[in-house]
Amino acid sequence: MRLSRLQRYILGVCFSINGRVGRVHFPRFYEGETVRPKDIVDTITKTLERLIDKGLMVGYGVRTPKKWYIKEVRLTPLGRKVAKRLQGEQQKLPLLQ
Repeated sequence: MRLSRLQRYILGVCFSINGRVGRVHFPRFYEGETVRPKDIVDTITKTLERLIDKGLMVGYGVRTPKKWYIKEVRLTPLGRKVAKRLQGEQQKLPLLQ
C-alpha cells in the first residue's frame, strides 16, 4: 500500500499517542513552509478521509447532510500494524542477560 508523506506522518503521530488524536497535531507537518492555512486544512481533511476509506483509521466528528467534519481520529488494528511497519522497529523484549 502506497502512502504519501503526510499519510505516513499522520499514522506515526496516531501510533505514538495511542488513542483518539485531535486534528491540532497534524498541521505541524507544514511548519516552516509557506502554505495558506485554508490549504492546510483542506489537505489534512482529504488525507484523513482517504485513510478512513482505506480502513486504517476511524473518524469521530459531526455529520451534516452534505459533509463530515472530522474532529478526532483513532487507528484501527490494521492501521496500528501499518504504522508499526512504517516505524521500522520491532518491539524489544526485556531479556535478562
